Amino acid sequence: MFCYQCEETMNGGGCTNNGMCGKKGEVADLQDDLIYVLKSIAFYNQKARKANISQKSTDDFMLDALFSTITNADFRATGIQDRIDRGFKLQNEIKQKLLANNLLDEDDLPEIATLTQENLKDRNTGILATEEEDIRSLRELVIFGIKGIAAYAHHAMMLGYSNKKVNSFIEEGLVATTDDSLTDKNLISLALKCGENGFDIMAELDMANTATFGNPEPTLVNIGTRGKPGILISGHDLNDLKQLLDQTEGTGVDVYTHGEMLPANSYPELKKYEHLVGNYGGSWWHQKQEFGSFNGPILLTSNCIVPPTKIYVDRLYTTGSVGYDGVTHIVAENGKKDFSAIIEQAKTCEPPVQLEEGTIMTGFAYNSVLSNAGKIVDAVKAGKIKKFIVMAGCDGRHKERQYYTDFAEALPKDTIILTAGCAKYRYNKLNLGDIDGIPRVLDAGQCNDSFSLIIIAQGLMARLGFTDVNEAPISYNIAWYEQKAVLVLLTLLRLGIQDITLGPKLPAFVSPNVLNVLVDKFNIRPNSTIEKDMEILLK
Repeated sequence: MFCYQCEETMNGGGCTNNGMCGKKGEVADLQDDLIYVLKSIAFYNQKARKANISQKSTDDFMLDALFSTITNADFRATGIQDRIDRGFKLQNEIKQKLLANNLLDEDDLPEIATLTQENLKDRNTGILATEEEDIRSLRELVIFGIKGIAAYAHHAMMLGYSNKKVNSFIEEGLVATTDDSLTDKNLISLALKCGENGFDIMAELDMANTATFGNPEPTLVNIGTRGKPGILISGHDLNDLKQLLDQTEGTGVDVYTHGEMLPANSYPELKKYEHLVGNYGGSWWHQKQEFGSFNGPILLTSNCIVPPTKIYVDRLYTTGSVGYDGVTHIVAENGKKDFSAIIEQAKTCEPPVQLEEGTIMTGFAYNSVLSNAGKIVDAVKAGKIKKFIVMAGCDGRHKERQYYTDFAEALPKDTIILTAGCAKYRYNKLNLGDIDGIPRVLDAGQCNDSFSLIIIAQGLMARLGFTDVNEAPISYNIAWYEQKAVLVLLTLLRLGIQDITLGPKLPAFVSPNVLNVLVDKFNIRPNSTIEKDMEILLK
C-alpha cells in the first residue's frame, strides 16, 4: 500500500501499512487495482463514445467506482472487489462491441488496453509505479481531481442529471495518466482542464438540486433536540434524504441532519417536512462521539464515514458508494431505496441526547445572496464591509485546524466570511454578529456549493465595477482534506483566481517542482500564523 490522497496522510508523506483514515492496506491496494481497471475501460469507452455506441450504464458505473475510492468512502474489500469484477465484465463487453463494428485493431493496443482479470496481478497498479516524481505528482493531481468530479456527478446522476462532456473528460483524463509521452506541461494543462470540468459538473449538480428541491433560502436551523425517536442522516446525497423523509412521514420518527447534510434544511422542498427538525452535531470527524449519543439509527449516504465503534455499529447503515464491513448496506432497486429497517429500529430507540441548543444559519446560496446584492454593495460603498474572506473547504481532526476558528474570531468586524463545505463548523456557531443585518458568516452549503461562492463573488464584484476578481476586495483562505476539495482548488485555478492561502498543510502529493509551478503561476501559499495571514489576506 501507498496512499497520500488526503490531508492527514501519515507524517505528511504517505500511508504504507494502513490508512490514517482507518482504511486497511488490502483495501487501498484493491482501490489502486480498481482505478487501473477504470483506465482500461476508459480507453475502450472513448472509442465507443466517439462511435455513438457507448451506454449510460458505463457512465453510471464509472462514477460510482471512482466515488468509492475517495477518502472515507468504501472501506470494504468485498465492495471494491465487486466493482473490479464488474469492471472487467464491462470492459470486455465494450471491447467485443468495438470488434463487432470493426472499430478496434487488436494488434495495436496500448498496455492499459491489454489488461485482463488474469494478468492484473502481474501489473504494478500503485501510485509509485510512476517513478519520475513530478510526473507522478501531476498524474495523481489529475486522478484526485477526477475523483472529485465523479463524486459531484454521482449526486447529480441520482437526481436524473448527467453531463456528457464531463463524462467524456473523465475518460480522457484517466487514459492520459497512462501516456508516457505526456510532459509535465501537458499534465498541468490537463489538471486545469479538470478544473474547467469541475466548474461544469458543480453547475450541473446545482441545477439538479435547485430544479428538484428549489432554491436554498436563508434558514435558521435548530441544533437542539426534541423528545421523539430520531434518525440521523449524514453525507451529501439529497435524494437519499428526500426518500427517507417520504418514508418517515407520519411514523412519529424525527429526522436530523449531520455534517454536510446541514444545508438540506434550507431547500424549500425538504424544509416543508415538519419532521425534519434540525441539525445534530458538527463535522464528520466527531462521529464517534455524536453518533454514540444520538441513540437512534444513522444513515451514511456518501463519503465521510469514520470506522464505527461498538456503541453504535449496530445502528449504522450505509448506502450508495460508501460502505463498511459489519454495517448494513442498503441498495437501490429501480431507483428506490427501502429504509423500513432503519425506521423500525428508530421506533425502538430513545430520543437523541441533546448536545447543544440554539440555531445556526445556512442557505446563503447565490440566488438568495445576489437577489439582495444591492444591500451588500451599499455596505461596501459605505465602507461598512471592507473585505470578503472565502473560508470554504473541509474540516479535519488535526489540532492545527483550530487555526480556522481563531482566524475567524480575529477578523475585523468589517469583514464577511463566505463559506461552503464542512470547514464552516470551525466558526459557524460563533457569535460573529452582522453588518447592517447581513450575517458575517454566509454559508452557501455543501463543498460542491463552492460553485455558489464563485457565482456570488463574480456577481458582487461585477456590481462593484471590478472586471478582474483578483483586484476585488476578496481573499481566499481555504482548508482542504480530500479529493473533492482538490477539485474545487483546480476549479479556482482554472478560473484564474490567484493568491490562495491553503492549509492546514500543503498536499503531500504535490512535488516541490510542481509546487513551484503553482506558486509562480498562481501564487498559492501555505497558511502560517494568524497574524501573518491576516496581514496578507486583508490587504
